[in-house]
Parts: sequence; structure tokens; C-alpha cells
Amino acid sequence: MPCASTTTIVSKCTIYPHQKSAIKTLQLSVSDLPMLSCQYIQKGVLLSYPPYSIKDLITSLKHSLSITLNHFPPLAGRLITDQNGHVHILCNDAGVEFVQAKALHLLVNSILSPLDVPNCFQEFFTFDKTLSYSGHSKPLLAVQVTELADGIFIGCTVNHAVVDGTSLWHFFNTFAEFCKGVKKISNSPDFSRTTVFNSPAVLRFPPGGPQVTFSGNEPLRERIFHFSRESIQKLKLRANHNLISETFGNGYSNCNCNNGNTNGKHETAEVDNCNNGNANGKHETAEISSFQSLCAQLWRSVTRVRNLHFSKTTTFRMAVNCRHRLNSRLDPYYFGNAIQSIPTVASAGELLSRNLSYGAELLHRNVVAHDDSTVKKGIASWEREPRLFPLGNSDGASITMGSSPRFPMYDNDFGWGRPLAVRSGGTNKFDGKISAFPGRDGAGSVDLEVVLAPDTMAGLESDGEFMQYVSVTV
Repeated sequence: MPCASTTTIVSKCTIYPHQKSAIKTLQLSVSDLPMLSCQYIQKGVLLSYPPYSIKDLITSLKHSLSITLNHFPPLAGRLITDQNGHVHILCNDAGVEFVQAKALHLLVNSILSPLDVPNCFQEFFTFDKTLSYSGHSKPLLAVQVTELADGIFIGCTVNHAVVDGTSLWHFFNTFAEFCKGVKKISNSPDFSRTTVFNSPAVLRFPPGGPQVTFSGNEPLRERIFHFSRESIQKLKLRANHNLISETFGNGYSNCNCNNGNTNGKHETAEVDNCNNGNANGKHETAEISSFQSLCAQLWRSVTRVRNLHFSKTTTFRMAVNCRHRLNSRLDPYYFGNAIQSIPTVASAGELLSRNLSYGAELLHRNVVAHDDSTVKKGIASWEREPRLFPLGNSDGASITMGSSPRFPMYDNDFGWGRPLAVRSGGTNKFDGKISAFPGRDGAGSVDLEVVLAPDTMAGLESDGEFMQYVSVTV
């Protein structure tokens, strides 16, 4: 959906850390390197208008960003490739880009109320469509502050070979805390480079660097679907029906159990499906999680409206956080990428002829199996054949789930209240790209940012099995 007019850039400058970095270089790991062909991550928060002037806000944000960079010096650096082909972050204090912009014709309600996400959000970020490999010459981080008629949007654009979602939101939260007046960082990042992800393997690039792995030119629609905790619990109850009494593969009764309770048990949906504290990465229960249930319903409904042949293989690809999956766990605030992709496959016919429990159990088993051994097998496979991460939907039958409803996106209080909404820019988007956010109302609610081909989106909006769980955003 187009905006009424364009965003105007007021000023640009470079923000430097207050102090010189004590870190010289950080070598990119086997989890970082595949992201060099991905575009920069773009995530931001929409806030009400601050109780002071825009001039004072910009001064405060610049100062707070400089202080934050003291604690995250890699973000103020640049990428370098050494003579052996290894890519490093050179922590040279070269600085980050800071952009002040305005779109005074836009009201908060006018950009949150449309059914589709307006494309003006794409104008609230810089480095649009920039590949992470470009960090050899471009800043690794850019912050754009856009003044609206009655609000402020703060957007961060960060090199994906330098951070994953966990590290991005750690930085974002810290930035907000310093702007709010906190004097000491709550959680310091861990810059260890002695983990299982560090390797002597070299990823070779063609002259000029890698190319994006998807066209980026196809027509797309983007919507935010909100799911309340109650709706997700109904999905979970339905997905778990008969799993205890029946053996997987023997078939399921068609279940339309849309009512039930969880006995007051609070449960947060999660894309990384944390293993309840078990260091061996194994779950104590065979219960399908709330988020796995939601993913299964999305997979099932999108597959149906795509009208795929029954023998066509469809893939649901999920990014998982590996920090807690290793026997020797990484620090929760390990800085960098510590993610792997879990592909779950099924034929369109089986996914649709069986009930929700079938797809949910496939996803559940794959996630539970992704333990210390599986993580290390993935690393060994990459070392044998170093390769870039293939974003996209080349076969027209894939879904890629990213981000997480566990990320503390609404903790970004810059001093005058929690965000009104979280939005992303236009990077890394293609037919079937889904991002999971926490719902603003919390309590286990989830927002799915769904990007689909226009015909597929229209079909999803008409899919009663899916839409019965969609709630009105509060």
C-alpha cells in the first residue's frame, strides 16, 4: 500500500563510540559467513511523540548511541578479508550512520490501520536492499529517526553477518536504556570467538562479492496477523489432540477442538523452542508447543491456497537459536550469529489430507532433535562445503520463518513509554517470508508479519481454518 508522499531526509552524520575499542578484530564464524549474501536486517519501533522537542530528542539519541557503541564496538567497525580469505570485523571505530528524517504528513493511526503494511515503513530505514558483504565499505549499522505528525519511528539497519536477531535486540534494548537515563549496561555482550562456530574453513566469493539469492522484483503483499494467547492455546490444544494415545504415522481423527483451557498455565510461544533448561537440548515432554502449532496452521493454510500438486514437496524452514542447544552453552548474550536453519518437508497431499497434528508433529520432532549433536553436524557439513544461505522461494512451495516472539522488542522504552508497534523494512522479503513478533499486549500473544504473492495472500485471507484464529490487534 503506497504512502501519500515520500519521507524527507533532514540530515546525516556519523556517530563514533565515546571510547576507543579494546577489541582489534573478530573473525566471522560459520554462522556469520553464510549471511554475507543476505541483506542488512531492518527492524524498528514506532513510538508516541516525546514530551520534548525533536531537537532535544535527536541530541539525546546521538549521545546515547555513542555510549552504546562503547559496549558494542564491532558495530562501529567494518568488514575486512585477509590474504587467506578469512572475513573479520575490524573494530576500528569508523562509526555508524545516523539519519534524521521527517514525514509530517503521516499520522500513527494512518499507518497502523490499513490492512496491508504501508510501504512508507520502507522509507524509515537506510541501506535499503544492501547486501551484508557491502560492510567491507559501508557502516555495519545505521540508525534513522523519522518524525511523524504525532509520533517517532526509530529504525535500525544492521549487517546480518555481524548480528542475528538475539544480538540485534540486545543492542536495541541497550540503546533505549541509555537514552532513558540508565548509567550502566544491564547485560554486557560476549565477544568470545572460541566456540564451536569458529572454524578455519574459508568461504570463497566471486569477484565483486556475492549476489542476492532471490529476485526481489516480484509483486508482494505484507500483512500483520495478530494471534491472542487464547487463540494460540486453542491451536495448541487442537495440535496435541490424540498425540499421547496414538502413534505418529498411524493417522489422526479429524479434530476441530477449538475450545479448551490451559488450567491457567502461562506459556510463551517461541521460534527457538527453548529446551526448558536441559543442557542436552532434549525436551522433557512430547507436547507440541504453542508456536509450533501456529506454524503448522500457517504452513497448512498457505500450502492449500497455493494449490500445489499433491505430490509437490513443500518446505517450512525455521531459524533456531543455538546458544542454549550446545552441551557447553554459549553465553545468552553471545554477540554474532548463533543460528541454524531447520527445514521440515512434507508432500502437499499429506500435509493437507491429515489434520493439523501431522504438520505440527513434523515441526516439533525436528526442533526437539536439534541438539548439541545436530548443531555440530551442521557445522561439519558447512565446513566440508562452505556456502551462502539461500534465501528465497525458488520452487514456489516454501515458507521461511524468522525472528521470534521471544525477542524483547517492546522493552525498547526510550524514556516516554513502550513502543506502539514494531515494524521491519523492505529487506530480505519474498513470497513466503514470515517474521514472528511478540504481540504488544504480551501474555503469549504473537504477531506474524506475513509476506506473500498477492493471490496467495488473498487466498489466506479467505481461508476459514486460518482466519478463525486471527484476532483484532489491541
